[in-house]
Amino acid sequence: MRPLPENPEAFTDQIAELTERHLNPGLAKVLRFAGLGVEWYAEGCYIWDAQGRKFLDCLGGYGMFALGHRHPKVVEAVKRQLDAMPMPSKIMFNAPQAQLAERLAQLLPGDLQYSFFCNSGTEAVEGAIKVARKATGRLKMISTIGSYHGKTMGSLSASGREVYRKPFDPLLPGFVHVPFGDADAVAQQMDEQTAGVIVEPIQGEGGIRIPPDDYLPRLRALCDRYGALLVIDEVQTGLGRTGKWWGVDHSGVRPDVVTLAKSLGGGVLPIGSFSARADIWEEMFHENPLLHTSTFGGNELACVAGLATLQTLEEDGLVENAQRVGEKLLRGLRQVQAEYPDFIQEVRGRGLMIGVEFHEADFGELTITNMIQRGVIAAYTLNNPKVIRMEPPLILSEADAEFALQVFAESVVSARELVQMVLG
Repeated sequence: MRPLPENPEAFTDQIAELTERHLNPGLAKVLRFAGLGVEWYAEGCYIWDAQGRKFLDCLGGYGMFALGHRHPKVVEAVKRQLDAMPMPSKIMFNAPQAQLAERLAQLLPGDLQYSFFCNSGTEAVEGAIKVARKATGRLKMISTIGSYHGKTMGSLSASGREVYRKPFDPLLPGFVHVPFGDADAVAQQMDEQTAGVIVEPIQGEGGIRIPPDDYLPRLRALCDRYGALLVIDEVQTGLGRTGKWWGVDHSGVRPDVVTLAKSLGGGVLPIGSFSARADIWEEMFHENPLLHTSTFGGNELACVAGLATLQTLEEDGLVENAQRVGEKLLRGLRQVQAEYPDFIQEVRGRGLMIGVEFHEADFGELTITNMIQRGVIAAYTLNNPKVIRMEPPLILSEADAEFALQVFAESVVSARELVQMVLG
């Protein structure tokens, strides 16, 4: 680990003050309250702060760190490319980009032959919306309540979180939001003006919501009936997160368009993509191959990171590891839930995408604070404050899972005792 700052406490105070003064005052207050310091060094499944405290990362960058931090295969690939050509000329063929597109075509569900590379999940969703409208010549898009597809204006129009949408109304026209997991609600909104349905296989920001088994197959049938496109948002669920290569694999459904980002860059560089069938791509780009472009999207550094990520996931059996270790985590968390049913309402998830829902938001806040104090970080957000989300790296070992379970159980006990003391 690199040397710590000469005065860690003063350095932490300085960075917190700068964050409050020049970045985000509200976020700075939240981080201070939670007792979080300045991130300083990371390796594998662990993060160290500037004061030398070590944390098991069960947040995983909200799904970004599938390979953990600074995976050597990805870092080495990026270093080699950095010495050759970091960014594209934009006028010649780009070898890493073409090779990554070919590999994705081999791995993606269905017959998604073509890909466009961008820099983030929200950009991928923007592209998917444009594809759906251009390929069908229609305007209407159906999305779900509680969904999260990004925060740029187009992807925000698809997102089903009023807390993010309302301050920026009016957004793009033509978007309809229906309850997640309710195929009948989608059927009621489908018509000949529907360009597409965009949906997550599992709602992540919405609190790890898993739909009924027949949900995606029914959406596929509805899209086929009305000539609409089924757009699957795999930004969080893709690349092994749920114990299968793709979240949609649990249903066997073949999508028309898939969005991808987060873990594709191996936790080293940002990269996103949207992919589609050949006939859809033809409708999008046949008149103008430059209809949708990105200056930084598909750059050599990001694409070699993507190639190294896909290779590592496959060679190291990380999809299977996510399934195996995820089952262990789920069993252990459900044991804690069974012991304290008055405190924990439900544990749900697939692979290493797990949510723990508490009966009250305060219960979750107290528990996550105790976990941080004991050296484990997980996802707790204002999006759904009753739910703690665990999305650790897919390299998580069984020993790491045991430690996370021990800390979680201890934190629940401490939080529950405090609640009982306050309530008398």
